[in-house]
Amino acid sequence: MKSLKPKINHYLLLLIIGVFITSCASKQDVVYFQDAQEYETIISDNSHVNTFKIDDVISINVSTLDSEASLPFNVFKGVMANGSRPEQLDYIIDKNGNIDFPVLGEIKIVGLTPEDTKNLLKEKLQPYLKDPIINIRLVNFTVTVLGNVNSPGTYPVNGEQITVLEAIGLANDLNIKGMRKNVLVIRDFNGTKVYTRIDLTTKEALNSPVYYLTQNDVVYVEPNNSAIKTSSLDNRASIAISVASLLITTALILVR
Repeated sequence: MKSLKPKINHYLLLLIIGVFITSCASKQDVVYFQDAQEYETIISDNSHVNTFKIDDVISINVSTLDSEASLPFNVFKGVMANGSRPEQLDYIIDKNGNIDFPVLGEIKIVGLTPEDTKNLLKEKLQPYLKDPIINIRLVNFTVTVLGNVNSPGTYPVNGEQITVLEAIGLANDLNIKGMRKNVLVIRDFNGTKVYTRIDLTTKEALNSPVYYLTQNDVVYVEPNNSAIKTSSLDNRASIAISVASLLITTALILVR
């Protein structure tokens, strides 16, 4: 009977080692840009420009040297009081791709870049204003990062563009269980969802059509194989350890 004790301890040790090994992630699972060579240069023309989509909220301000002349082309909340200008209202692109602009009426801007929209408005304002200055800003530029990242959530974007790496940075990077080879970007083109996957373990990720994100993109990070195995083993491992503990306790009682 006494010979059972070392055998049981041996089997328990193997069980613990097996659980530990199956829960570990390999270097190939977690390292970014594994094929990038030392001193290698990748040139980006940084030509990506976002275009306006349905339901975008944009701020448009029209100004000229004659501030009174440009007032009718800006929409304000409330009325001027004590010489102070009230808050300026934003525009929402409707389901037809239009905004309702003061004096000019409905203007279709869906699919246009901010620069295209500026040029269009300048052309339409020529009969009314001399050399107008137009400032346009996308107000609701956010990206959402979900899944196996350290801080999932929806993040506002300051500026006119953001890369998938910067978005992941806002979410405090992928955790050790995140699948870097198959990151999913969900993009909405005016009601049509487009799903594109990007492999962050290779430098080709920099040339992906979704490397630069657009407003309201969703980045989803799947669990890697280690996370899946760990999840499936959690219950079985706890049961196995409980059973093993019971067997060892029983065996120790019998050998005394």
